[in-house]
Amino acid sequence: MTRRLSRWSTAVVVGVLAAGLPAPDPALADEARDRQWHLRALNIAEAHRISRGEGVVVGVIDTGVNANHRDLAGNVLPGVDLTGADSRGQQDTDGHGTAMAGLIAAHGHGPGNALGALGIAPEAKILPIRDTRTKVGDSRNLPDAITEGVRRGAKVLSLSLTSGTSPELRRAVEEALAADVVVVASAGNRPADAFVGFPARYPGVVAVGATGRDGRVAPVSVTGKELVLTAPGVDIASTSHTGVYRLATGTSDATAIVAGAVALVRARYPNLSASEVVHRLTATADDRGAPGRDPEYGYGVLNIVKALTADVEPAEAPTTPGAAPTATGDATPFAADQPDVDQPTDITLSPLAYVVGGFCLVVLLAGVGALGWFLVRGRRRPRPPQPAPAGYPYPGAVVPPAAPGHHAPGAYPHPPGYGAGGHQHPPAPPLP
Repeated sequence: MTRRLSRWSTAVVVGVLAAGLPAPDPALADEARDRQWHLRALNIAEAHRISRGEGVVVGVIDTGVNANHRDLAGNVLPGVDLTGADSRGQQDTDGHGTAMAGLIAAHGHGPGNALGALGIAPEAKILPIRDTRTKVGDSRNLPDAITEGVRRGAKVLSLSLTSGTSPELRRAVEEALAADVVVVASAGNRPADAFVGFPARYPGVVAVGATGRDGRVAPVSVTGKELVLTAPGVDIASTSHTGVYRLATGTSDATAIVAGAVALVRARYPNLSASEVVHRLTATADDRGAPGRDPEYGYGVLNIVKALTADVEPAEAPTTPGAAPTATGDATPFAADQPDVDQPTDITLSPLAYVVGGFCLVVLLAGVGALGWFLVRGRRRPRPPQPAPAGYPYPGAVVPPAAPGHHAPGAYPHPPGYGAGGHQHPPAPPLP
């Protein structure tokens, strides 16, 4: 499941790829934990002996969160509602946001909290940021939602959605990264998405794909050079806004799981910067597909226990002086076939360039002036008539006329159909 915001319009229908349970059997409440296969695949029981996400605030930018769900009670902070409702983000009429919050920070219920849904970081807190009420979202709210999450103290932002790009969105993401916030976002779902969407596509953002029970990349998961990590995303059980549970498939669920893992690492290593947190996750991921980073798995499949326990060398410091901090030093720029240009590029010339350019201009002007002076002088001094050679033309001789149709050398016309203007490159295909 992935919420999808239009690149061009301000209000659009969100594409959802989910095997949902809109009216699940109440018995699912007792079976929910058993259905959470991803907990066993990630060895969460072992991870929770090391970290449970205590003290970390995760901003969930989504449809809101049902704060009254018994598996989330006490873990949902007062947030913000950008849709105009007076809900502080604690209302969800759609269900997507409540499901993502449950994957991150549900604590279960019953004796020993052994029943219901369990999140990756059950002692983390959810900051709900409601940017849409339904699967029809306003893309203009997204930059404000990111800004609000940073302003209200979130150290992780979970965005289970895809959108188009804009200068405002790029700026909001860059400001979040500069504020030492880890930004995690969905890569996108096939067939609705053909490329890694925004904001996942931006450098520094943790772009997440989905894997199935077999550990292989799921058919629903979008692939691309920008992918950073993959995590379980097929038949994922979580909390529902109706108070019970639901199953779904997509990169949304994988994204929330990775956001929960970030919360565990930030709680375990509170002094690590955002970039070092992401580096620890990528350095300990289980490599799949082609060796190293690849378009299907990114750096590999999430391995939470290794991320919490392994000895990881610090990431190399940025080599560019004054470079803004990013959430990962390993992030790559956009693919060459999908350029994203929000603003023109500024070019700064050195003082020496100005001196050389000025000198060349003076020499050029002097040369033009000298040439013009010689031309004018030559016109003002007509050459004296030259005497004709003796006997030419001889008296009575006939001088033949010039051959008709002959052109002087040079100035030949262009071939038919050849224009004088420059050629145009074929337009690049639009981003989805």
